[in-house]
Amino acid sequence: MNFPLSSDLVENVTYDEITVGQSARLLRTLTLNDIQAFAAVSGDTNPAHLDAEYANDTLYHGVIAHGMWSGALISALLGTQFPGPGTIYLDQALHFTRPVRVGDTLTVTVTVVSKDDSNKSVALDCQVLNQKGERVLHGTARVLAPTEKVRVPQVHAPQIQLFDPEARFKELLALGSGLAALRCAVVHPCDAGSLSGAMDAARYGLIVPLLIGPEVRLRHLAEQSGIDLTGVEIISVPHSHAAAEKAADLAVKGEVAMLMKGSLHTDELVHAVLAQRSLRTGRRMSHVFRFDIPLYSKPLLITDAALNIRPTLPEKVDIIQNAIDFARVLGVKTPKVAILSAVETVNPNIPSTLDAAALCKMAERGQIKGGLLDGPLAFDNAISAHAAQIKNIKSLVAGNADILAVPDLESGNMLAKQLEYLAGASGAGLVLGARVPIALTSRADGPMNRVASALLALLAAHHNSRDHARQVW
Repeated sequence: MNFPLSSDLVENVTYDEITVGQSARLLRTLTLNDIQAFAAVSGDTNPAHLDAEYANDTLYHGVIAHGMWSGALISALLGTQFPGPGTIYLDQALHFTRPVRVGDTLTVTVTVVSKDDSNKSVALDCQVLNQKGERVLHGTARVLAPTEKVRVPQVHAPQIQLFDPEARFKELLALGSGLAALRCAVVHPCDAGSLSGAMDAARYGLIVPLLIGPEVRLRHLAEQSGIDLTGVEIISVPHSHAAAEKAADLAVKGEVAMLMKGSLHTDELVHAVLAQRSLRTGRRMSHVFRFDIPLYSKPLLITDAALNIRPTLPEKVDIIQNAIDFARVLGVKTPKVAILSAVETVNPNIPSTLDAAALCKMAERGQIKGGLLDGPLAFDNAISAHAAQIKNIKSLVAGNADILAVPDLESGNMLAKQLEYLAGASGAGLVLGARVPIALTSRADGPMNRVASALLALLAAHHNSRDHARQVW
């Protein structure tokens, strides 16, 4: 293959062209993303590289790069520049002398020290210096140099999208820092997931659990699952309906500040709450998902994907207002609400577009408060500024939504599950609109999801308490 020389081509150096004393170098500045990406592909999750709190107490007093990250730079230089494509590693000796920290700029230099004509191998001295001229790594490499000249198109490395669910989880937990745990009725937690989720939330200091269900069954489940119920209060009731009714009654009496769904059906629990008139607020109860999504820059709320099947226009007003109010509790000053449909233009044949237009006008007239609404918007231009630009949509919401208001439960539920199972999102769910928040979990939820749902309920409950105090005063 013959290619004209350009910046897009890579040319190697053959064995015959290599001379003793010849050298090449590469510069690279270490970023935190480099450390995280190296940990992801290597599986080396040593906390000295990833946990700042742990690393501060080590010999080096801070996060440092993996030693082999610096070694990999030598491989990069040999394989892409000198000798370049066609080079085959035979062996590499490395000596690590100093740590490499985020922000350090390394200069990697390889110098030919000898050649072996019998097998076309080359020995190279390898030196890696930081920006202060201090040697952080040195050693020797031996490679088989290419014997044929090649000029090939430069291959660009694939992009790595870093997503640290543990870090996102810690950021979410930080929202509850300083808030006292509140008494929570855990309703019929008769499977291992819901029972352990409640106890995990208690361990994180989010709830004081009150378990409501068949006590013998709960204790047997705890013993089987290795869950310690020492000191945990249990109210024994025969079945899930009775558990839901008891939890709602305790909420009416002010004996619990929040509810957590166990292994009963959602409609059982919601029906029991609605049966208590004093738990109603005059606003439609609705569900909100909060998702952390790898390819989205901020948390995203989706409503309603679990409670209201085919909401009417007045019900959508309540659903959106619930979501706006909760987004403000989460610290979003003016939540941006994208009202979703299949298209971004009003079409009389698509009822959700008519609802979207009406909801935006209602917001303009002050019938929906505290947020910035736009719609109808298709999903792509609701979350992608590029898609919105291509379609010439001028909007403060498009491409930057905080809340996605879906047309109905079917579309919302499918969207939420697609984000979780295809996009790697981590989510938590909450029912709003009653006097007490309800942490709503799925049987398929993992431990972090269940704790996150408890944290959302804690934030809402503390907000309700402060709001009630202001009204009384």
